[in-house]
Amino acid sequence: MGNKNIYHEEVYKKFAQELQQVLQGPNIKKVDLKWLEPRAKATGIRTKYGSYGWRSAISSRIAPKTVYLGSEAVRLPRPTPLQESIIANAPEELDKVLHLLRTLPFFLIRRRMGENDEYNPFCSLVVSAADLKNYRLGYMWGQTMFKPKKRPGPEFIMIHIPEEHQLRQQVLVLPEYNINIALGTDYMGEDKKGFLRQAMWTADNLGMLGLHAGTKIVTVRDKDDRLRTYGVFLFGLTATGKSTWSCHQLGLDFRRGEKTLVTQDDIVFLKKDGSALGSENNFFVKTDVEKKYQEAMYNALIDKTALFENVMIKADGEVDFLDESLTANGRAVIQRKKLRVEIDGKMVDIWSKSINLPPLTELDGLVFAFITRRNTIMSFAQELTPAQAVLAYLWGESTHSYASQPHRAGESVRIVGTDPFIVGSRAKKVNRFYEIIMTLVDNFPGKVKFFQYNTGGIGEIIEEYMENGQKKKRLVRKVKRVPIDLMARIQRGDLRGTNIYEKGILGTREIKRVDGESLEEWDIHKYYSQEQIEAYIKDLVEGRRAFTEEVAEEGLLPEIIAAAERSFQIDKSSRRTRVFVPGTTEIKPEEEKEFISTTAEYLWETKARPPRDRFWRGR
Repeated sequence: MGNKNIYHEEVYKKFAQELQQVLQGPNIKKVDLKWLEPRAKATGIRTKYGSYGWRSAISSRIAPKTVYLGSEAVRLPRPTPLQESIIANAPEELDKVLHLLRTLPFFLIRRRMGENDEYNPFCSLVVSAADLKNYRLGYMWGQTMFKPKKRPGPEFIMIHIPEEHQLRQQVLVLPEYNINIALGTDYMGEDKKGFLRQAMWTADNLGMLGLHAGTKIVTVRDKDDRLRTYGVFLFGLTATGKSTWSCHQLGLDFRRGEKTLVTQDDIVFLKKDGSALGSENNFFVKTDVEKKYQEAMYNALIDKTALFENVMIKADGEVDFLDESLTANGRAVIQRKKLRVEIDGKMVDIWSKSINLPPLTELDGLVFAFITRRNTIMSFAQELTPAQAVLAYLWGESTHSYASQPHRAGESVRIVGTDPFIVGSRAKKVNRFYEIIMTLVDNFPGKVKFFQYNTGGIGEIIEEYMENGQKKKRLVRKVKRVPIDLMARIQRGDLRGTNIYEKGILGTREIKRVDGESLEEWDIHKYYSQEQIEAYIKDLVEGRRAFTEEVAEEGLLPEIIAAAERSFQIDKSSRRTRVFVPGTTEIKPEEEKEFISTTAEYLWETKARPPRDRFWRGR
């Protein structure tokens, strides 16, 4: 958990105690959205739709400068040297925060997260008003939450001081005191994620599981022409399509009773009965959308209620959602109730009245879908076993693109649960996901399905070469992207139960037919030689193995380790050696073959759990 000597738990406790008194100061004005609206709009640009937009000096979250202060339970597992420096200097910075809170003008807006009877954090955002442009931070964020009313807590505080010098730019998180502090950045996403990060950690401690996932309720006609209603979870890293597919209609037949109702697009709290509590009233989305592909989101974006951040607004008030010449992270707060599509000449709402997903007892089934973006050999859709789904959650995979990061193009990105906001042990999150998933599968046989969707494509070839002593990359062949209408057909067919899957090269069942049509056109053997395919598999397995080992050090269950080892067998060139975790019983060499062929194989196909003293992993 990094250098323990740089943490000062008594300082954090004292800060939390003093903060409560300081927040009662006369320079901190308590306000609401009505008070903020005219002040925020006075510094914005009005679009031709009647909506408003602003620009921030910092256009994305400062994750590399974000640290967690507190006991070992919340600390970063592997802080970077920069993060260690921020942690070591945190006592001095916290003193400055208290000084600024006593000195500068601030406003405080209190809102509520969630809409249920058991978990509704109250969120107080405290923002410096020394710069009048900061009013839009409270106004935009406040639109994502609900009005405060009598509900169970807990209470969260977010302090935002953009005026801190950018040389001391940082985010300080005190999870055990429900406090987040953003300094030297004026990006509204820090406020949104600060509260949601805190809410996920708190939900985990209450027996739920905070998920970085969108949810929706989909009603379809199955292959026997019966209407079925499913709850759907959509996991995905930024820019893989989580919001897009959370709000997509999939080409369903509304005339025959089929429909999609959007519940959430970002953060939910999964319960053991399969239900999920929603967090936000409205959504903070990326704005790089096209009407023909993302109709519902587009319609919400061109409504007068949209609030833009770093989106290209032309001199005449025209909004160009695809012009990213100033920033590639254009964002907007859109009203959930403005998500609409046109059907038979009429605008139809596609938002759910509730932001919560009901328990599995009230549904015909649950679908957990993991969205990745890869450009080489991965099938557009894979059907997963429960154990494979846990691994998909563990690995949280995607890749860097040649367009956005040429120097890292093709490299894998892995973030547990596709959730970059995990506080404390990542393994604890995976273990909780495993326990909930396996319990649901056991209690509701046949009602829980798992898929992985690749929203990237196939066929890309990137070569490395040396130039002036430096390693560089060149794009030899562009990726052939999966058409959005095909991905919609795939997801629609999975819900209807009409797609055909067969065992594939990655140990999962890969999609072969959609709506009765073959996907032979996308056969990877038409794009790569067998030698190239094996090289891609080897690279994939090596990355997964290294990441599994890293997370395992934080306490990953042996059942999950065994499932991962079973999955690595898709690399036929691998030579396994055993790596044991201290404090566990070794498996003798003569026992290893039996252990692999029985325990891991059985686990892979079922939910059975191996003996707890046989904890091993391969390298």
